[in-house]
Amino acid sequence: MGKNRGRIRAVGVGVSVVLLVAGAAACGNDDKDDKKDTAKAGSTAVASAAPTSKGPEAFSAAGYRGLKPAMAKDAGLATGALETAPVSLLDGCTDFVYKGGPAPDKTRMDAEAATEARYKDLNAKADAARGKSPAPAGTLPPGASAKDAAAAAAGSAAAAKDSAATAQLMADATQSIVDMWTARETRDKAFLATGRASFAASGLRELVAPAEAKTAEGIGVGSTVDDLQRAYGAKGLQLAKSGKYELPVEGQQGWKYEFTVDGGKVAGMAVANRDIKCT
Repeated sequence: MGKNRGRIRAVGVGVSVVLLVAGAAACGNDDKDDKKDTAKAGSTAVASAAPTSKGPEAFSAAGYRGLKPAMAKDAGLATGALETAPVSLLDGCTDFVYKGGPAPDKTRMDAEAATEARYKDLNAKADAARGKSPAPAGTLPPGASAKDAAAAAAGSAAAAKDSAATAQLMADATQSIVDMWTARETRDKAFLATGRASFAASGLRELVAPAEAKTAEGIGVGSTVDDLQRAYGAKGLQLAKSGKYELPVEGQQGWKYEFTVDGGKVAGMAVANRDIKCT
């Protein structure tokens, strides 16, 4: 009987040991699972904190919203970045605004067309007149009659009249040039904040940035002249006769950044090649 009790006690101890070991293993597995869950949760938190976008696109001569220098008009419209109705046809170029931009202003466009037509007409006439110089009245020969004198006088009066008409034509032609510059400035101001793309027959020649755009250096509407100098002073930034600050585009002959400044701050910016003619 004593031996049996000893055996029972031994078995009981063995069972307890087995249970303790099993419990420890289970706890160990639970700890591992908890660590895995914690690590998984941590990685999920890191993933959610990671940036999901590259931020706003920088305005650049290399391209903006899919539009690139010298790109054909049809290719530019195919990007979907532009409205399809032209907002200006001045100088023979075709201008479009970005999606959501202002609708075409018929009154302004009609005024542009009339100004350009007058400019072309008057300057064609002025060019023709420059090739015609009125013949001098000449000097009457000795013994000329009264009839000869009357004819000479009439010739002088006609020459004077022609000269006056030519002078007026030249003045009108000069004024038409001023009117064309005014029309261009009016158009440029109309889209200084909204932006536009201007296409010549050979392709994109000017890209005006919308107000929210910034360059890779952080320059945009509201930047100061000091900001401009810090960003581009060492790269060739210069104040042009037009009053704009210009910066040549490296590796793109003829292309320049243009910064319109008002009150010491950037009011608009563009990238353009003025060597490309509209027609």
